[in-house]
Amino acid sequence: MDEKPEWLAQMEGILEALNEGVLVLDDCNRMLFANDRFLQMTGRRLEQIEGRTPADFYSGEDLAFLMREVARGEEQGRNRFEFYLLGPADEHLPVVISSRVIEDPEGRRYAVVTFTDIGEQKRAEQQLKEANEQLEKRQREIETELALASRVQQSLAPQGLRWGRVSVDTHYLPVRTIGGDLGVVSPSGNGQLNLLVCDVSGHGIGSALVANRIYSETMSLLERGTELGEMLRRLNSFVLQQLRVSGFFFSLAAARLDEDGRRMHFASGGHPPAIWLSPGRESRLLEPRSAVLGCLEDAVAAEPAEQIDLSPGDRVALETDGLT
Repeated sequence: MDEKPEWLAQMEGILEALNEGVLVLDDCNRMLFANDRFLQMTGRRLEQIEGRTPADFYSGEDLAFLMREVARGEEQGRNRFEFYLLGPADEHLPVVISSRVIEDPEGRRYAVVTFTDIGEQKRAEQQLKEANEQLEKRQREIETELALASRVQQSLAPQGLRWGRVSVDTHYLPVRTIGGDLGVVSPSGNGQLNLLVCDVSGHGIGSALVANRIYSETMSLLERGTELGEMLRRLNSFVLQQLRVSGFFFSLAAARLDEDGRRMHFASGGHPPAIWLSPGRESRLLEPRSAVLGCLEDAVAAEPAEQIDLSPGDRVALETDGLT
């Protein structure tokens, strides 16, 4: 091996003080010098490095890539790229390699190459990638669950019907993919027609689950022919005693028509007014007599329901923000 150039001997102290690994190569790509940091990074001794070339450590595509980058550095005078160092057991240590070509007074060219350990950065990137993959997987699962919940909720949306002299039209368009709206269009066995809309506070799966639970309880009460005011009381108590969700409430408006369509019983708990349209008359708002439900024990008024006499051509509109 050629004698170490004088300038390198003078620079060794500075190169040893650096926190980065340093190699110095001659114009034949032979390694003339490696500082202690480089030796620590590779787990090798100095005698295993001196006089060797990259071809003694790399092969195949890795060697071809490395030599292309070396050539680019020689052409441009400097270069910077990501690669890896081989450890004593051939483990890969990711590094950023920076090279610079210098000339000595006699015109000989040398490459001074520094190696910055980016192992921690790569591990953090890998952890972030794995975390993102888990988040994407969970997002797909949530979207699948939301789609299923939406289909279930849509299956509970009431359908229009013709019932004697009464025609019922419905329209369901939720504000979100899934929410807390529910409705009922249900003839009973005693010649009455039940119409009901309910809006649960909040949106998303939680509200939909609560809405479905209220729906089940409501259908049970309607099937038993429970008077509308009493139904409000029982639903209010059911939510307060069984669900016990802090900050939760719901509003509800219900109408029950007799078979001839001439008489309607109406009760509402905190729900936006129903609209009663009668030909030749001004529209009338059917205001709730009771407060929103699910918050207070005494939310339901002493006389929560009213009776309304209807005429042919009258229309009554019940609605939530997603159901009409």
